[in-house]
Amino acid sequence: MQTRRIGSVRVSAVGLGGMPMSIERRPDQARSISTIHAALDAGVTLIDTADAYHIGADEVGHNETLIAKALSSHCAGSQVLVATKGGHLRPGDGSWTVNGSPEHIKRACEQSLTRLGVEAIGLYQFHRPDPQIPYADSIGALVDLLDEGKIQMAGISNANPDQIRLAHEILGGRLVSVQNQYSPAFRSSRPELDLCTELGIAFLPWSPLGGISNARRLGFAHLPFTAVGQSRGVSPQRVCLAWMLATSPVVIPIPGSSRVRTAIDSAAAADLVLTPQEMALLDAV
Repeated sequence: MQTRRIGSVRVSAVGLGGMPMSIERRPDQARSISTIHAALDAGVTLIDTADAYHIGADEVGHNETLIAKALSSHCAGSQVLVATKGGHLRPGDGSWTVNGSPEHIKRACEQSLTRLGVEAIGLYQFHRPDPQIPYADSIGALVDLLDEGKIQMAGISNANPDQIRLAHEILGGRLVSVQNQYSPAFRSSRPELDLCTELGIAFLPWSPLGGISNARRLGFAHLPFTAVGQSRGVSPQRVCLAWMLATSPVVIPIPGSSRVRTAIDSAAAADLVLTPQEMALLDAV
C-alpha cells in the first residue's frame, strides 16, 4: 500500500476513522473489531479516534477503548499510529460542546493514555477551537504535553488558516497534522489543505465520503465519481478517496467505517492511480 508521512512517521495513505463504531446506530463490538482487523489486514496503519466518540455521558472514550482492544488482539496492532483528540465533549443528550482550557486538554490526554494503554499517545489533536479560551492557550497545552513526553506528535482539528499558522508558530514547527472536513460536497477547507501543502503538514480530511448518512449515496450525488468507478470496475467511494490523494502529497483521508467490506474498499483507494483526464472530470464536480 502507498504510504504518506505524518511528522517523522510513515503511515498508510488511507486511514480508518473509528467514529461510526461508537456513536448512534453503532454495530456490536464483535463487528467493529472485525472491521478494524480487516483494515489492518489490508495495510492500514493509521486509525483516528477521539474521547468524544461515544453516546452516553457515562461512556466517554468508548471508541478509544474499542480500538485499544482491537489492536491488542491483532498481530499488526503495535505498528498502528493511533490519532486521538481532546477538547470536544458529548454531554450525553445528543449535543456537542467544547472545552479548550489547558487544564481540560491535559486531563483528557491523561485519560486517553489510560484507555489506549500506552505510555505516550502517537498523535494527539486539539479537537475543536473553544471561543471562550484563547487559541494560543489551548495550543500551549499541546506544547506542555509534548515536552512532558505524554504525546509523541501534536495536531489540530477544525482549524482555519490563521489558527494553523498560530499553532505552527507556538509549537515551534512541531505541528504535524490538521484534521478538517473535506469531501466532494464540502470543499471550503481547500485553503487549509493548500496551506498544509505549503508547510508540509499532513492534512487529514474527516468525512471524506460526505459523512455517515451520505457515504452510500456519494455516487448518486456526484455522478462523475460513478462514471469513473464503472470504467475502472471499482466503487465511486474508492474513486473519491483516490481523487483526494491525488490533490496533494500531504492528504491522508480517514473514512469512517463499521463494516469489513467498506474498510477493505477504502484501503484499496491508496493504490488507485487516476489519469489526468479522470482528475479533470472529478475536479469539475
